[in-house]
Amino acid sequence: MSIIKTRLREEIINSGLTTVEIAKRIGVSPEMVTQYCTTTKLPRLDTFAKLCKALDLSADYILGLTD
Repeated sequence: MSIIKTRLREEIINSGLTTVEIAKRIGVSPEMVTQYCTTTKLPRLDTFAKLCKALDLSADYILGLTD
């Protein structure tokens, strides 16, 4: 799970978007986006898919299946 958290955190930071902007795009609170980066909480599968789309990311990359 640590590779998921690390990659997710890095990509959210590198996106140039605020947590508020990301939250609006994926339908969660800004606090929830922060929790994805700082706690053991992971997004639900449908939210994860929206997050990957909003950040233009490969789910395989975030999951550690590809580099």
